[in-house]
Amino acid sequence: MRTITGHQRDPLYSTARTRELECTAQAALPAHTLMARAGLAVARLAQALAPHARCIWVACGPGNNGGDGLVAAMHLHHWGERSGVRVVVTHALGAQVDAVQLPLDAARALSQARSAGVIIQPDPPASYELAIDALLGLGATRPMQGTLATWVRMLRSTSSPVLCVDLPSGLQADTGALLALDETAAGSTSHHGPRHTLSLLTLKPGLFTHQGRDAAGQVWLDDLGITPPDGLPATAWLAGRPAPAQSGTRRPHASHKGSFGDVAVVGGQGIAVNGAGMTGAAVLAARAALHAGAGRVFVGLLETGSTTETAWDPACPELMFRRPAALLDAAWLPQASVVCGCGGGAAVAAVLPRLLSSATTLVLDADALNALTADEALQRLLTHRRGRGWVTVLTPHPLEAARLLGCSTAEVMADRLLAAQNMAERFQAICVLKGSGTVVTAQHEVARINPTGNAALSTAGTGDVLAGMIGAALAGQGASAPNALDRVCSAVFQHGWLADQWEGNSLVASDLARRVMPIN
Repeated sequence: MRTITGHQRDPLYSTARTRELECTAQAALPAHTLMARAGLAVARLAQALAPHARCIWVACGPGNNGGDGLVAAMHLHHWGERSGVRVVVTHALGAQVDAVQLPLDAARALSQARSAGVIIQPDPPASYELAIDALLGLGATRPMQGTLATWVRMLRSTSSPVLCVDLPSGLQADTGALLALDETAAGSTSHHGPRHTLSLLTLKPGLFTHQGRDAAGQVWLDDLGITPPDGLPATAWLAGRPAPAQSGTRRPHASHKGSFGDVAVVGGQGIAVNGAGMTGAAVLAARAALHAGAGRVFVGLLETGSTTETAWDPACPELMFRRPAALLDAAWLPQASVVCGCGGGAAVAAVLPRLLSSATTLVLDADALNALTADEALQRLLTHRRGRGWVTVLTPHPLEAARLLGCSTAEVMADRLLAAQNMAERFQAICVLKGSGTVVTAQHEVARINPTGNAALSTAGTGDVLAGMIGAALAGQGASAPNALDRVCSAVFQHGWLADQWEGNSLVASDLARRVMPIN
Protein backbone atom coordinates (compact mmCIF):
# COMPACT_ATOMS: atom_id res chain seq x y z
CA MET A 1 0.00 0.00 0.00
CA ARG A 2 1.29 3.47 -0.78
CA THR A 3 0.18 7.08 -0.78
CA ILE A 4 -0.30 8.72 -4.16
CA THR A 5 1.51 12.04 -3.95
CA GLY A 6 1.70 12.93 -7.64
CA HIS A 7 5.50 12.90 -7.50
CA GLN A 8 5.79 9.81 -9.66
CA ARG A 9 4.20 8.84 -12.94
CA ASP A 10 1.43 6.28 -12.40
CA PRO A 11 -0.72 4.35 -14.88
CA LEU A 12 -4.48 4.83 -14.65
CA TYR A 13 -6.93 2.14 -15.75
CA SER A 14 -10.53 2.40 -16.87
CA THR A 15 -13.37 0.35 -15.41
CA ALA A 16 -13.22 -2.10 -18.30
CA ARG A 17 -9.47 -2.67 -18.00
CA THR A 18 -9.67 -2.96 -14.22
CA ARG A 19 -12.42 -5.56 -14.61
CA GLU A 20 -10.24 -7.43 -17.10
CA LEU A 21 -7.33 -7.46 -14.64
CA GLU A 22 -9.65 -8.52 -11.81
CA CYS A 23 -11.04 -11.45 -13.78
CA THR A 24 -7.55 -12.63 -14.75
CA ALA A 25 -6.37 -12.42 -11.15
CA GLN A 26 -9.41 -14.23 -9.76
CA ALA A 27 -8.92 -17.07 -12.21
CA ALA A 28 -5.34 -17.53 -11.02
CA LEU A 29 -6.03 -17.29 -7.27
CA PRO A 30 -8.05 -19.33 -4.77
CA ALA A 31 -11.67 -18.21 -4.44
CA HIS A 32 -12.35 -15.08 -2.36
CA THR A 33 -8.64 -14.13 -2.19
CA LEU A 34 -8.98 -10.65 -3.67
CA MET A 35 -11.82 -9.65 -1.34
CA ALA A 36 -9.93 -11.00 1.67
CA ARG A 37 -6.88 -8.92 0.70
CA ALA A 38 -8.97 -5.83 -0.03
CA GLY A 39 -10.90 -5.93 3.24
CA LEU A 40 -7.73 -6.42 5.27
CA ALA A 41 -6.07 -3.49 3.48
CA VAL A 42 -9.07 -1.25 4.24
CA ALA A 43 -9.02 -2.25 7.91
CA ARG A 44 -5.30 -1.59 8.23
CA LEU A 45 -5.57 1.85 6.64
CA ALA A 46 -8.61 2.68 8.79
CA GLN A 47 -6.65 1.81 11.91
CA ALA A 48 -3.71 3.94 10.76
CA LEU A 49 -5.90 6.93 9.91
CA ALA A 50 -7.92 6.86 13.14
CA PRO A 51 -5.85 5.00 15.75
CA HIS A 52 -7.79 6.53 18.65
CA ALA A 53 -11.28 6.17 17.22
CA ARG A 54 -13.88 4.97 19.70
CA CYS A 55 -16.61 4.42 17.09
CA ILE A 56 -16.23 3.48 13.42
CA TRP A 57 -19.20 3.44 11.04
CA VAL A 58 -18.87 0.97 8.15
CA ALA A 59 -21.53 1.63 5.49
CA CYS A 60 -21.85 -1.41 3.21
CA GLY A 61 -23.58 -1.62 -0.14
CA PRO A 62 -25.25 -4.50 -1.99
CA GLY A 63 -22.25 -5.53 -4.13
CA ASN A 64 -18.65 -6.57 -3.73
CA ASN A 65 -17.68 -3.10 -2.53
CA GLY A 66 -19.93 -3.79 0.44
CA GLY A 67 -18.25 -7.18 0.79
CA ASP A 68 -14.87 -5.43 1.12
CA GLY A 69 -16.45 -3.30 3.86
CA LEU A 70 -17.75 -6.36 5.69
CA VAL A 71 -14.30 -7.98 5.69
CA ALA A 72 -12.81 -4.72 6.99
CA ALA A 73 -15.49 -4.52 9.70
CA MET A 74 -14.72 -8.08 10.78
CA HIS A 75 -11.04 -7.23 11.31
CA LEU A 76 -11.77 -3.92 13.03
CA HIS A 77 -14.29 -5.61 15.30
CA HIS A 78 -11.78 -8.29 16.27
CA TRP A 79 -8.95 -5.78 16.85
CA GLY A 80 -11.20 -3.44 18.82
CA GLU A 81 -12.79 -5.96 21.19
CA ARG A 82 -10.12 -5.54 23.86
CA SER A 83 -9.84 -1.76 23.57
CA GLY A 84 -13.58 -1.14 23.48
CA VAL A 85 -13.74 0.25 19.94
CA ARG A 86 -17.31 0.14 18.68
CA VAL A 87 -17.75 -0.91 15.03
CA VAL A 88 -21.20 -0.06 13.68
CA VAL A 89 -22.07 -1.77 10.41
CA THR A 90 -25.06 -0.78 8.30
CA HIS A 91 -26.13 -2.43 5.06
CA ALA A 92 -28.04 -0.91 2.18
CA LEU A 93 -30.26 -4.03 1.98
CA GLY A 94 -31.23 -3.73 5.64
CA ALA A 95 -30.10 -5.13 8.97
CA GLN A 96 -31.58 -8.52 8.10
CA VAL A 97 -29.81 -8.80 4.74
CA ASP A 98 -29.63 -12.38 3.53
CA ALA A 99 -26.54 -13.88 1.90
CA VAL A 100 -28.65 -15.04 -1.07
CA GLN A 101 -29.18 -11.37 -1.99
CA LEU A 102 -25.45 -10.80 -2.49
CA PRO A 103 -22.72 -11.82 -4.97
CA LEU A 104 -20.79 -14.94 -3.92
CA ASP A 105 -17.75 -13.15 -2.47
CA ALA A 106 -19.89 -10.63 -0.58
CA ALA A 107 -22.16 -13.41 0.71
CA ARG A 108 -19.15 -15.23 2.15
CA ALA A 109 -17.91 -11.98 3.71
CA LEU A 110 -21.32 -11.47 5.34
CA SER A 111 -21.30 -14.96 6.85
CA GLN A 112 -17.76 -14.55 8.15
CA ALA A 113 -18.52 -11.16 9.67
CA ARG A 114 -21.59 -12.44 11.50
CA SER A 115 -19.67 -15.49 12.72
CA ALA A 116 -17.02 -13.14 14.13
CA GLY A 117 -19.66 -11.28 16.13
CA VAL A 118 -20.28 -8.32 13.82
CA ILE A 119 -23.87 -7.09 14.16
CA ILE A 120 -25.50 -5.22 11.30
CA GLN A 121 -27.58 -2.36 12.61
CA PRO A 122 -30.43 -0.49 10.91
CA ASP A 123 -29.07 3.02 11.43
CA PRO A 124 -25.69 4.78 11.46
CA PRO A 125 -24.33 5.89 14.84
CA ALA A 126 -25.10 9.41 16.03
CA SER A 127 -21.38 10.21 16.13
CA TYR A 128 -18.21 8.49 14.99
CA GLU A 129 -14.53 9.26 14.57
CA LEU A 130 -14.23 7.52 11.20
CA ALA A 131 -16.67 6.41 8.50
CA ILE A 132 -15.85 3.77 5.89
CA ASP A 133 -17.71 4.26 2.62
CA ALA A 134 -18.20 0.78 1.13
CA LEU A 135 -21.54 1.48 -0.51
CA LEU A 136 -20.78 1.63 -4.23
CA GLY A 137 -17.66 0.83 -6.24
CA LEU A 138 -16.93 0.34 -9.94
CA GLY A 139 -19.82 0.30 -12.34
CA ALA A 140 -22.35 2.39 -10.39
CA THR A 141 -24.43 4.23 -13.01
CA ARG A 142 -27.92 4.88 -11.62
CA PRO A 143 -29.04 7.90 -9.57
CA MET A 144 -29.18 6.96 -5.90
CA GLN A 145 -32.43 6.91 -3.99
CA GLY A 146 -33.83 5.96 -0.60
CA THR A 147 -31.53 4.75 2.16
CA LEU A 148 -28.55 4.57 -0.18
CA ALA A 149 -28.93 8.22 -1.16
CA THR A 150 -29.38 9.26 2.47
CA TRP A 151 -26.18 7.55 3.57
CA VAL A 152 -24.18 8.84 0.61
CA ARG A 153 -25.38 12.36 1.40
CA MET A 154 -24.25 11.89 5.01
CA LEU A 155 -20.85 10.58 3.92
CA ARG A 156 -20.32 13.47 1.51
CA SER A 157 -21.18 16.12 4.09
CA THR A 158 -19.95 14.77 7.44
CA SER A 159 -17.22 16.65 9.27
CA SER A 160 -15.72 13.33 10.41
CA PRO A 161 -12.96 11.64 8.37
CA VAL A 162 -14.17 9.27 5.66
CA LEU A 163 -12.27 6.39 4.09
CA CYS A 164 -13.72 5.39 0.73
CA VAL A 165 -13.27 1.82 -0.50
CA ASP A 166 -11.93 1.88 -4.07
CA LEU A 167 -13.99 4.96 -5.01
CA PRO A 168 -16.18 7.51 -3.23
CA SER A 169 -19.70 6.17 -3.71
CA GLY A 170 -21.20 7.50 -6.92
CA LEU A 171 -17.92 8.71 -8.43
CA GLN A 172 -17.53 7.57 -12.03
CA ALA A 173 -14.19 5.82 -12.26
CA ASP A 174 -13.55 6.80 -15.87
CA THR A 175 -14.65 10.45 -15.83
CA GLY A 176 -14.59 11.87 -12.31
CA ALA A 177 -18.29 12.83 -12.44
CA LEU A 178 -20.44 12.26 -9.34
CA LEU A 179 -23.76 10.49 -9.69
CA ALA A 180 -26.83 12.39 -8.63
CA LEU A 181 -28.36 11.46 -5.29
CA ASP A 182 -31.84 11.25 -6.78
CA GLU A 183 -33.56 12.15 -10.04
CA THR A 184 -33.09 15.90 -9.55
CA ALA A 185 -30.29 16.54 -7.07
CA ALA A 186 -26.82 16.91 -8.53
CA GLY A 187 -23.90 15.19 -6.84
CA SER A 188 -22.18 17.40 -4.31
CA THR A 189 -18.51 17.51 -3.37
CA SER A 190 -19.03 19.80 -0.39
CA HIS A 191 -17.64 18.32 2.78
CA HIS A 192 -15.78 19.42 5.86
CA GLY A 193 -13.79 16.47 7.15
CA PRO A 194 -10.69 14.79 5.72
CA ARG A 195 -11.29 12.41 2.85
CA HIS A 196 -9.22 9.36 1.94
CA THR A 197 -9.72 6.82 -0.83
CA LEU A 198 -8.02 3.43 -0.95
CA SER A 199 -8.02 2.52 -4.63
CA LEU A 200 -7.86 -1.24 -5.02
CA LEU A 201 -6.01 -3.19 -7.71
CA THR A 202 -5.55 -0.12 -9.95
CA LEU A 203 -5.72 3.65 -9.92
CA LYS A 204 -8.69 5.06 -11.82
CA PRO A 205 -8.69 8.26 -13.93
CA GLY A 206 -11.81 9.66 -12.26
CA LEU A 207 -10.01 9.98 -8.93
CA PHE A 208 -7.82 12.74 -10.34
CA THR A 209 -10.02 14.93 -12.52
CA HIS A 210 -13.35 16.80 -12.55
CA GLN A 211 -15.13 16.18 -9.20
CA GLY A 212 -12.85 13.30 -8.32
CA ARG A 213 -10.11 15.21 -6.53
CA ASP A 214 -12.53 16.86 -4.10
CA ALA A 215 -14.51 13.68 -3.52
CA ALA A 216 -11.54 11.33 -3.12
CA GLY A 217 -9.23 13.50 -1.04
CA GLN A 218 -5.94 11.76 -0.35
CA VAL A 219 -5.65 8.72 -2.61
CA TRP A 220 -3.92 5.51 -1.58
CA LEU A 221 -3.26 2.42 -3.71
CA ASP A 222 -3.15 -1.24 -2.77
CA ASP A 223 -2.60 -3.41 -5.84
CA LEU A 224 -3.59 -6.52 -3.83
CA GLY A 225 -0.40 -8.20 -4.97
CA ILE A 226 -1.43 -8.10 -8.64
CA THR A 227 0.79 -6.57 -11.32
CA PRO A 228 -0.97 -5.54 -14.56
CA PRO A 229 0.43 -7.51 -17.50
CA ASP A 230 2.36 -5.74 -20.24
CA GLY A 231 -0.51 -6.40 -22.61
CA LEU A 232 -2.91 -4.26 -20.53
CA PRO A 233 -2.26 -0.67 -21.66
CA ALA A 234 -2.94 2.25 -19.36
CA THR A 235 -6.08 4.26 -20.13
CA ALA A 236 -4.28 7.43 -19.02
CA TRP A 237 -1.29 8.48 -16.93
CA LEU A 238 -1.03 10.51 -13.78
CA ALA A 239 1.71 12.92 -14.81
CA GLY A 240 4.40 12.79 -12.16
CA ARG A 241 6.81 15.49 -11.05
CA PRO A 242 9.24 16.36 -13.84
CA ALA A 243 12.91 15.61 -13.30
CA PRO A 244 14.91 17.44 -12.15
CA ALA A 245 12.82 18.91 -9.33
CA GLN A 246 11.23 22.34 -9.56
CA SER A 247 13.99 23.94 -7.46
CA GLY A 248 15.79 24.91 -10.66
CA THR A 249 19.05 23.74 -12.20
CA ARG A 250 22.31 25.41 -13.00
CA ARG A 251 22.75 26.43 -16.62
CA PRO A 252 26.07 25.95 -18.44
CA HIS A 253 28.56 28.79 -17.99
CA ALA A 254 28.88 29.16 -21.75
CA SER A 255 25.18 30.00 -22.13
CA HIS A 256 23.86 33.23 -23.60
CA LYS A 257 20.38 34.59 -24.13
CA GLY A 258 20.18 32.95 -27.52
CA SER A 259 20.68 29.56 -25.89
CA PHE A 260 17.20 29.52 -24.43
CA GLY A 261 15.07 30.68 -27.31
CA ASP A 262 12.73 33.56 -27.98
CA VAL A 263 9.10 33.93 -26.94
CA ALA A 264 6.76 36.33 -28.69
CA VAL A 265 3.42 37.14 -27.05
CA VAL A 266 0.71 38.52 -29.34
CA GLY A 267 -2.49 39.71 -27.66
CA GLY A 268 -3.59 42.35 -25.19
CA GLN A 269 -6.27 44.22 -27.11
CA GLY A 270 -6.14 47.96 -26.33
CA ILE A 271 -9.04 49.71 -24.68
CA ALA A 272 -9.50 51.96 -27.71
CA VAL A 273 -10.48 49.04 -29.94
CA ASN A 274 -13.96 48.57 -28.51
CA GLY A 275 -13.77 49.87 -24.97
CA ALA A 276 -12.51 46.61 -23.49
CA GLY A 277 -8.83 46.82 -22.54
CA MET A 278 -7.00 43.54 -21.93
CA THR A 279 -3.38 44.61 -22.18
CA GLY A 280 -2.61 43.01 -18.81
CA ALA A 281 -3.29 39.48 -20.07
CA ALA A 282 -0.49 39.63 -22.65
CA VAL A 283 1.88 41.28 -20.19
CA LEU A 284 1.21 38.53 -17.61
CA ALA A 285 1.99 35.84 -20.19
CA ALA A 286 5.18 37.64 -21.17
CA ARG A 287 6.35 38.04 -17.57
CA ALA A 288 5.73 34.36 -16.93
CA ALA A 289 7.69 33.41 -20.06
CA LEU A 290 10.63 35.52 -18.92
CA HIS A 291 10.71 34.00 -15.44
CA ALA A 292 10.25 30.53 -16.96
CA GLY A 293 13.63 30.86 -18.63
CA ALA A 294 13.12 32.23 -22.14
CA GLY A 295 16.22 34.06 -23.42
CA ARG A 296 14.27 36.96 -24.90
CA VAL A 297 10.59 37.85 -24.64
CA PHE A 298 8.84 40.16 -27.09
CA VAL A 299 5.34 41.59 -26.70
CA GLY A 300 3.11 42.65 -29.57
CA LEU A 301 0.06 44.42 -28.14
CA LEU A 302 -3.04 44.72 -30.32
CA GLU A 303 -3.61 48.40 -29.51
CA THR A 304 -4.78 49.62 -32.92
CA GLY A 305 -6.52 52.97 -32.56
CA SER A 306 -4.94 53.86 -29.22
CA THR A 307 -3.79 57.44 -28.80
CA THR A 308 -0.92 56.16 -26.67
CA GLU A 309 0.98 52.92 -27.05
CA THR A 310 2.46 50.78 -24.31
CA ALA A 311 6.20 50.93 -24.83
CA TRP A 312 7.52 49.15 -21.78
CA ASP A 313 6.57 47.37 -18.56
CA PRO A 314 7.94 49.24 -15.53
CA ALA A 315 7.53 46.14 -13.35
CA CYS A 316 9.43 43.98 -15.86
CA PRO A 317 11.59 46.25 -18.08
CA GLU A 318 13.31 43.23 -19.64
CA LEU A 319 10.28 42.70 -21.88
CA MET A 320 10.70 44.09 -25.40
CA PHE A 321 7.63 45.69 -26.94
CA ARG A 322 7.01 45.75 -30.69
CA ARG A 323 4.16 46.90 -32.86
CA PRO A 324 2.34 43.80 -34.12
CA ALA A 325 3.23 44.52 -37.76
CA ALA A 326 6.93 44.75 -36.92
CA LEU A 327 6.73 41.60 -34.84
CA LEU A 328 5.03 39.62 -37.60
CA ASP A 329 7.73 40.72 -40.07
CA ALA A 330 10.65 39.87 -37.77
CA ALA A 331 13.10 37.45 -39.40
CA TRP A 332 13.45 35.48 -36.18
CA LEU A 333 9.69 34.98 -35.61
CA PRO A 334 9.39 31.60 -37.41
CA GLN A 335 11.95 30.12 -35.01
CA ALA A 336 10.40 31.70 -31.91
CA SER A 337 7.81 30.20 -29.60
CA VAL A 338 4.71 32.33 -30.17
CA VAL A 339 1.95 32.71 -27.61
CA CYS A 340 -1.19 34.15 -29.17
CA GLY A 341 -4.58 35.06 -27.79
CA CYS A 342 -4.05 36.27 -24.22
CA GLY A 343 -6.49 39.17 -23.97
CA GLY A 344 -6.50 39.48 -27.76
CA GLY A 345 -10.23 40.12 -28.04
CA ALA A 346 -11.71 40.51 -31.51
CA ALA A 347 -8.44 42.00 -32.78
CA VAL A 348 -6.62 38.67 -32.63
CA ALA A 349 -8.46 37.24 -35.65
CA ALA A 350 -6.57 39.55 -37.99
CA VAL A 351 -3.12 38.25 -37.00
CA LEU A 352 -3.97 34.55 -36.70
CA PRO A 353 -3.68 33.63 -40.41
CA ARG A 354 -0.11 34.93 -40.52
CA LEU A 355 0.89 33.19 -37.30
CA LEU A 356 -0.72 29.89 -38.24
CA SER A 357 1.15 29.99 -41.53
CA SER A 358 4.58 31.01 -40.27
CA ALA A 359 5.18 30.35 -36.55
CA THR A 360 6.71 26.89 -36.20
CA THR A 361 5.89 26.75 -32.48
CA LEU A 362 2.55 28.24 -31.51
CA VAL A 363 0.56 28.32 -28.26
CA LEU A 364 -3.08 29.32 -28.79
CA ASP A 365 -4.98 30.55 -25.75
CA ALA A 366 -8.21 32.37 -24.88
CA ASP A 367 -9.40 34.67 -27.69
CA ALA A 368 -7.27 32.87 -30.27
CA LEU A 369 -9.32 29.75 -29.55
CA ASN A 370 -12.56 31.71 -29.85
CA ALA A 371 -11.41 33.09 -33.21
CA LEU A 372 -10.70 29.54 -34.41
CA THR A 373 -14.20 28.47 -33.40
CA ALA A 374 -15.76 31.11 -35.62
CA ASP A 375 -13.62 30.59 -38.74
CA GLU A 376 -13.31 27.30 -40.64
CA ALA A 377 -10.49 28.72 -42.77
CA LEU A 378 -8.42 29.25 -39.62
CA GLN A 379 -9.21 25.69 -38.55
CA ARG A 380 -7.88 24.38 -41.87
CA LEU A 381 -4.66 26.35 -41.41
CA LEU A 382 -4.39 24.89 -37.93
CA THR A 383 -4.71 21.27 -39.03
CA HIS A 384 -2.16 21.78 -41.83
CA ARG A 385 0.52 22.67 -39.29
CA ARG A 386 1.02 19.08 -38.13
CA GLY A 387 1.82 17.99 -41.68
CA ARG A 388 4.64 20.54 -41.74
CA GLY A 389 6.12 19.14 -38.56
CA TRP A 390 5.23 22.20 -36.49
CA VAL A 391 4.21 22.27 -32.82
CA THR A 392 0.81 23.66 -31.82
CA VAL A 393 -0.60 23.80 -28.30
CA LEU A 394 -4.25 24.58 -27.49
CA THR A 395 -5.01 25.65 -23.90
CA PRO A 396 -8.82 25.79 -23.53
CA HIS A 397 -10.88 25.92 -20.39
CA PRO A 398 -14.09 23.80 -20.57
CA LEU A 399 -16.25 26.50 -22.18
CA GLU A 400 -13.65 27.19 -24.87
CA ALA A 401 -13.31 23.45 -25.41
CA ALA A 402 -17.07 23.15 -25.88
CA ARG A 403 -16.99 25.87 -28.52
CA LEU A 404 -14.15 24.16 -30.37
CA LEU A 405 -15.93 20.80 -30.32
CA GLY A 406 -19.39 22.20 -31.09
CA CYS A 407 -20.96 20.76 -27.95
CA SER A 408 -22.03 21.91 -24.49
CA THR A 409 -19.77 22.51 -21.51
CA ALA A 410 -21.68 19.78 -19.69
CA GLU A 411 -20.71 17.31 -22.42
CA VAL A 412 -17.05 18.29 -22.09
CA MET A 413 -17.16 17.85 -18.32
CA ALA A 414 -18.99 14.53 -18.62
CA ASP A 415 -15.78 13.01 -20.04
CA ARG A 416 -12.80 15.35 -19.87
CA LEU A 417 -10.33 12.78 -21.16
CA LEU A 418 -12.43 12.07 -24.23
CA ALA A 419 -12.99 15.78 -24.90
CA ALA A 420 -9.25 16.51 -24.72
CA GLN A 421 -8.43 13.58 -26.97
CA ASN A 422 -11.09 14.64 -29.49
CA MET A 423 -9.59 18.14 -29.68
CA ALA A 424 -6.08 16.78 -30.08
CA GLU A 425 -7.17 14.44 -32.89
CA ARG A 426 -9.40 16.94 -34.67
CA PHE A 427 -6.89 19.79 -34.69
CA GLN A 428 -3.72 17.65 -34.69
CA ALA A 429 -2.30 19.58 -31.77
CA ILE A 430 -1.27 19.20 -28.16
CA CYS A 431 -4.33 19.91 -26.03
CA VAL A 432 -4.25 21.26 -22.47
CA LEU A 433 -7.81 21.03 -21.13
CA LYS A 434 -7.66 23.14 -17.98
CA GLY A 435 -9.60 22.53 -14.78
CA SER A 436 -9.40 20.28 -11.74
CA GLY A 437 -7.07 17.57 -12.97
CA THR A 438 -5.89 19.33 -16.14
CA VAL A 439 -5.75 16.86 -19.03
CA VAL A 440 -2.79 17.07 -21.41
CA THR A 441 -2.72 14.97 -24.55
CA ALA A 442 -1.73 14.90 -28.21
CA GLN A 443 -2.69 13.05 -31.37
CA HIS A 444 -2.10 9.29 -30.99
CA GLU A 445 -0.91 9.76 -27.39
CA VAL A 446 -2.28 8.42 -24.11
CA ALA A 447 -3.74 11.29 -22.08
CA ARG A 448 -1.99 12.55 -18.95
CA ILE A 449 -3.76 14.01 -15.93
CA ASN A 450 -1.88 16.68 -14.00
CA PRO A 451 -1.86 16.02 -10.23
CA THR A 452 -1.08 19.57 -9.04
CA GLY A 453 -3.11 22.76 -8.55
CA ASN A 454 -6.07 23.88 -6.50
CA ALA A 455 -8.84 26.46 -6.32
CA ALA A 456 -6.34 29.23 -5.58
CA LEU A 457 -5.80 29.36 -9.35
CA SER A 458 -9.41 30.45 -9.84
CA THR A 459 -8.43 34.10 -10.28
CA ALA A 460 -8.13 36.27 -13.37
CA GLY A 461 -4.88 35.99 -15.28
CA THR A 462 -3.59 32.64 -14.04
CA GLY A 463 -4.39 31.06 -17.41
CA ASP A 464 -2.32 33.76 -19.14
CA VAL A 465 0.58 32.89 -16.84
CA LEU A 466 0.27 29.23 -17.86
CA ALA A 467 0.27 30.13 -21.56
CA GLY A 468 3.50 32.10 -21.09
CA MET A 469 5.07 29.23 -19.17
CA ILE A 470 4.21 26.78 -21.95
CA GLY A 471 5.65 29.19 -24.52
CA ALA A 472 8.92 29.35 -22.59
CA ALA A 473 9.01 25.57 -22.13
CA LEU A 474 8.97 25.17 -25.92
CA ALA A 475 11.34 28.05 -26.73
CA GLY A 476 14.55 27.03 -28.41
CA GLN A 477 13.39 23.41 -28.84
CA GLY A 478 12.89 23.46 -32.59
CA ALA A 479 9.74 23.13 -34.65
CA SER A 480 9.36 19.38 -34.26
CA ALA A 481 10.67 18.98 -30.71
CA PRO A 482 10.28 15.26 -29.91
CA ASN A 483 9.73 16.05 -26.23
CA ALA A 484 7.16 18.82 -26.74
CA LEU A 485 4.42 16.96 -24.87
CA ASP A 486 6.73 16.33 -21.90
CA ARG A 487 7.76 19.99 -21.75
CA VAL A 488 4.14 21.14 -21.85
CA CYS A 489 3.36 18.74 -18.99
CA SER A 490 6.29 20.18 -17.02
CA ALA A 491 4.88 23.69 -17.36
CA VAL A 492 1.40 22.56 -16.32
CA PHE A 493 2.83 20.68 -13.34
CA GLN A 494 4.85 23.67 -12.10
CA HIS A 495 1.89 26.03 -12.56
CA GLY A 496 -0.23 23.88 -10.23
CA TRP A 497 2.67 23.12 -7.90
CA LEU A 498 3.22 26.83 -7.26
CA ALA A 499 -0.42 27.13 -6.23
CA ASP A 500 -0.06 24.13 -3.94
CA GLN A 501 2.86 25.86 -2.18
CA TRP A 502 1.03 29.19 -1.90
CA GLU A 503 0.75 30.67 1.56
CA GLY A 504 -0.78 33.81 2.96
CA ASN A 505 -2.83 36.14 0.78
CA SER A 506 -5.02 35.09 -2.12
CA LEU A 507 -3.16 34.09 -5.25
CA VAL A 508 -2.78 37.01 -7.68
CA ALA A 509 -1.60 36.24 -11.21
CA SER A 510 1.13 38.88 -11.24
CA ASP A 511 2.59 37.38 -8.03
CA LEU A 512 2.33 33.91 -9.55
CA ALA A 513 4.27 35.03 -12.63
CA ARG A 514 7.10 36.31 -10.43
CA ARG A 515 7.45 32.93 -8.72
CA VAL A 516 7.74 30.93 -11.94
CA MET A 517 11.06 29.10 -12.31
CA PRO A 518 12.96 27.94 -15.41
CA ILE A 519 11.39 24.85 -16.91
CA ASN A 520 13.99 22.19 -17.47
